[in-house]
Amino acid sequence: MKRFAFFRPGTLIAGVALSLTGCAVGPDYKRPDVATPDHWQSLTQFRQAQPADSRQRDAWWEMFGDDALNQLEKKALDHNQELVVAAEHLNQARLQVNATASVQLPSVDAYVSDARFKTSADRPLATYTTPNFSVVQNNPQLGFTVNYEADVFGRVRRLVEGAQAAADQAAADFENTKLLLTTDLAADYLNLRESDQEIDILQNNVRLQDKALEFIRSRHDLNYATGLDLAQQQALLESSQTQLALLRNQRVALQYAIATLTGTPAPEFELAVQSHSIEVPNLPVGLPSELLQRRPDIASAERAVAQANAAIGLAKTAYFPSVMLQAGGGWDSNKWSNLVSAPSIMWALGVAATEHLFDNGKTTANVNMAESAYAGAVANYRQHVLVAMQEVQTGIDGTIWLNSAHANARAAVASAEKAFSIANDRYAGGLDIYLNVITTQQTLLANQRQASQIDGQQLLNAVYLVKAMGGGWQGLPQ
Repeated sequence: MKRFAFFRPGTLIAGVALSLTGCAVGPDYKRPDVATPDHWQSLTQFRQAQPADSRQRDAWWEMFGDDALNQLEKKALDHNQELVVAAEHLNQARLQVNATASVQLPSVDAYVSDARFKTSADRPLATYTTPNFSVVQNNPQLGFTVNYEADVFGRVRRLVEGAQAAADQAAADFENTKLLLTTDLAADYLNLRESDQEIDILQNNVRLQDKALEFIRSRHDLNYATGLDLAQQQALLESSQTQLALLRNQRVALQYAIATLTGTPAPEFELAVQSHSIEVPNLPVGLPSELLQRRPDIASAERAVAQANAAIGLAKTAYFPSVMLQAGGGWDSNKWSNLVSAPSIMWALGVAATEHLFDNGKTTANVNMAESAYAGAVANYRQHVLVAMQEVQTGIDGTIWLNSAHANARAAVASAEKAFSIANDRYAGGLDIYLNVITTQQTLLANQRQASQIDGQQLLNAVYLVKAMGGGWQGLPQ
């Protein structure tokens, strides 16, 4: 049911004032509580970071000290297409805020029209004492209308609140896309450099094994070595060459993945082999509660809760009438020559109120759906916090155990080198069979590759921890 009435200007002013001071229907937003521990579990003392979401996230990848990685990260930030998509989503969300906020101000429309028409002589009589006549005339009009929704119950304010929360969520999603892009790129790059190290180890072993094969072949020709010795060495060489081919294939796949992340066609991209190793950086670790300020995915989930909260208020405003303040004015005449004149002036001021009297439970269902969506958004937010704490704790534990594994792996390489040297000398002196040389050589190769893989895992764990904490902390107190 709709009612319309005309009021004096003072009534309209009072209505505007009421819309500005009225309370918005629905719950005001409050960030949901989440339980966070006071500290991380750790067997060693980590340097404490002081992150905050307002701090600019610096180029954290520079802590690896690798110029090629730095250049790739810059190229990815400039040319990655997924980041462009996220930036456009953010731009659209901000424009949507502007579009929604515009409803808070009156809309003004102007119009001009002209018509020529003929009235019917047989139309119903206005009075029975005056007969009707057919008239042909013009009707030019020039005027304007003003419409303003008096936001008495906060419908528009909840719309703007939800749009702003959506824009904030898009901003957090953009930061999360950037974080995922830079960490994925760093992980692929460090995996590729670990492959370089393993390829170098295998190439050195292949050269040594090839020389050993020639040595065994010459001894076999002189009847100092058996055919079994020759076949075993040949098999070892071919096995190493097979592993080398597989590693090179793995490197190529990583190289092309990096090309795509940097916005470069794979056939046009190539990364030169790098022989030097990359040092594992010493990362600071923030308190568990700082994840709420730092991780962009948590910020996005929290903004989704704010958006869902605004949707509850918006749904509840349907229980209350919507009020439109209306004004119009202009000129209406039968001739253009006297259109803009005092007798042709027309104006109107009024208010229109609309209220649903019966909607068969639709409004209540919408409110219940909005409240259910809010409960789901809260659970999603808390789940993001739990996952974040899991990832950071995993990264901390990974740092500790990988450091221990690194020391053990280096010791194992040293012992394997010594065992291989002894076995080789004993065989050359005729004191041992060649199988022991093969065994110790395989052990040495396995330990060298394992040590290289652990080095790579340490670098990847550093990237994982950066991602888990929501970014790097260059420029923070050391």
